[in-house]
Amino acid sequence: MKSIIIILMFCSSMFFPQTKYDDINTAIENGNYKIAEGLISKVLQNESLDAAERLDLQFQIERMNRIRKDFKKTSADILAYVRNYYPEADEKFLEERENDGTLEFKIIDGEKFYFNRSHTNLFRVNKNAKMQKEKASGFVKNSLDRYLEKYLPEVVKTAKIKGNHLVMPVSMKLNYRLVVNADAVPAGENIRAWLPYPREGHNRQQLIKLIRTNADEYIIADNSNLQRTIYMEKVAERGKPTEFELEVSYTGFNEWHSLNTANLNPYDKSSDLYIKYTSELEPHIVFSDKIKELSEMIVGGETNPLLAAKMIYKWINDNIPWAGAREYSTINNISDYCLSNGWGDCGIQTLTFMTLCRFNGIPAKWQSGWMLHPGEVNLHDWCEIYFEGYGWVPVDQSFKLVDSDDEDVKWFYFGGTDAYHLIINDDYSQPLFPAKIFPRSETVDFQRGEVEWRGGNLYFDQWDYFMKVEYENN
Repeated sequence: MKSIIIILMFCSSMFFPQTKYDDINTAIENGNYKIAEGLISKVLQNESLDAAERLDLQFQIERMNRIRKDFKKTSADILAYVRNYYPEADEKFLEERENDGTLEFKIIDGEKFYFNRSHTNLFRVNKNAKMQKEKASGFVKNSLDRYLEKYLPEVVKTAKIKGNHLVMPVSMKLNYRLVVNADAVPAGENIRAWLPYPREGHNRQQLIKLIRTNADEYIIADNSNLQRTIYMEKVAERGKPTEFELEVSYTGFNEWHSLNTANLNPYDKSSDLYIKYTSELEPHIVFSDKIKELSEMIVGGETNPLLAAKMIYKWINDNIPWAGAREYSTINNISDYCLSNGWGDCGIQTLTFMTLCRFNGIPAKWQSGWMLHPGEVNLHDWCEIYFEGYGWVPVDQSFKLVDSDDEDVKWFYFGGTDAYHLIINDDYSQPLFPAKIFPRSETVDFQRGEVEWRGGNLYFDQWDYFMKVEYENN
């Protein structure tokens, strides 16, 4: 990593006060969760609290519980894995990795706990550890990279021959199940569930058709809802899991734009689009001093939006490795978290790219859903950026530069995307329809679903989800 990342890693992460109470905020920031919970409980006894503040304070307790669930590993757990590659590793080894910022941990109520994926992340984000693992296990390019390195040249070639930026459609049928654990709620209680549903209005995602659900009644959110859902209800039965299921089909297109500075037009900086998508959006898109300093290093005085955006994409590609992420609801400022730690998953990298683009006057908006590639089906986040002369074009920061000598293929995911990106969301942290009563499990993204009953929200450890894909013309 360049020297600036080393500097940033040792800067304290931007802390947005969770509440208006300094003593509560200090206790939370210092990891004194039991103290914070006690202080919050006292405030909640005040009957004059308005409903919004009461809900917010209650969520702070829930948020601390979520952090506890994300940080459960002990040093013994981490060493058991690390010694596969460093047989002599000890507590001092862990301390050194903690000090260089590549082993994520928290002190919670006086005890040290490591992030549940910190042991595997260490061998992704620490260069020496990564080389040590490759030395022991050998380097094997993952199957998705191998697939795309063969697939994408055909996409670019076809787009050039046909003179069309939408090519090679793929029809898919999706079976999605959300299964609530048996006895997660009392028998006879009504369970409310929101499942992901494909968005309309994108040329690269067409012919969306609901085939069936396992609920007699359901509500498909209107496409004006930027995080789109299908809503169902079921009654819990004693000793039995509660299952929500849908089947839907759609056709996805590969999209690729041959971006050229000569075809750009000046932005209309007075337009609603420009103002909205170049603005800060707290807490995750903030033009902090850290962002400003990094932008100066990456972009400098470059004013051409296409060249500036490519510089940002290339810098994140080279300097921010992918790593498994904490639940987003536990992170105060996601883009700041990325720069403070020097790594991030797809959504963390995307929000960092978006923040830098917006700061440089390049409109950027969130997009997310699923990656449905053969053999690699998972949750996924990316974005779109806007160029006058082209309109909105997709950018997938975490898919990175492709290993290719062909520059068009190499830069495919800057201005292009493959047919296997399923769009569920066109923004983040948007209200669901019908309205959710209790705080969401995922406060930023929406891909897995959301579940609640009259007693409260059901967090991710109380249910599971399954996506099955049938490729009808692959």
